[in-house]
Amino acid sequence: CDVNLVKHTLRFKHASAAATAETRPTVRKFDVGQRTQLSDFGKYVAECLPKYVQKVQITSGDELEVLIAPEGVVPVLQFLKDHHSAQFTNLVDIGGMDVPSREYRFEIIYNLLSLRYNSRIRVKTYTDELTPIDSVNDVFKAANWYEREIWDMFGVFFANHPDLRRILTDYGFEGHPFRKDFPLTGYVEVRYDDEKKRVVVEPLELAQEFRKFELSTPWEQFPNFRAPAAAEDVDTSEKENK
Repeated sequence: CDVNLVKHTLRFKHASAAATAETRPTVRKFDVGQRTQLSDFGKYVAECLPKYVQKVQITSGDELEVLIAPEGVVPVLQFLKDHHSAQFTNLVDIGGMDVPSREYRFEIIYNLLSLRYNSRIRVKTYTDELTPIDSVNDVFKAANWYEREIWDMFGVFFANHPDLRRILTDYGFEGHPFRKDFPLTGYVEVRYDDEKKRVVVEPLELAQEFRKFELSTPWEQFPNFRAPAAAEDVDTSEKENK
């Protein structure tokens, strides 16, 4: 009887502790202090580089984004890498996005990491099919293959790149697969011909299906896949009053 009483008491204490414990959220908590620091640093970058910085914003995930003019890619990244208050010495990735409805359909995103301050920043710029963007290979050597990948997938040309060749697709590939107007089936079919005993490339005879371009996702109907909140713009107008 004593053993059963002890077991019952332990179960009751465990249940009470679980009931009174604070419920941990499934998402990252809103950090006011961190957002304030990011906002102040974004304003500082805008004050130092007013010629290139067009907009500063903080996303719902407490991430700082700086939108710049295309001609400011090299000076802005050089500033973020070398400035003693930034030291974003690591280029983590360069990404691209195609939105055909925009005047400048391509958006190029540079993700930087500062090991010194344990901080990240995202630099965005824009271009179209005909306007090149300056390569940042001289600033970050890691940009070499990233820029080749964007050239291969999106067709964005990087001026002054030392070796701008395709990196993912085959020799003689036609088009750029990550463009929204690229056919889902491609232009040609690569297969092994058993009669010729070799790989052959033949044009496709499939009709291109109608495609509707929109940025929304069907997953938003589920509670765990809601679209994030809109980014918070940082007011950088103070630099004009100084």
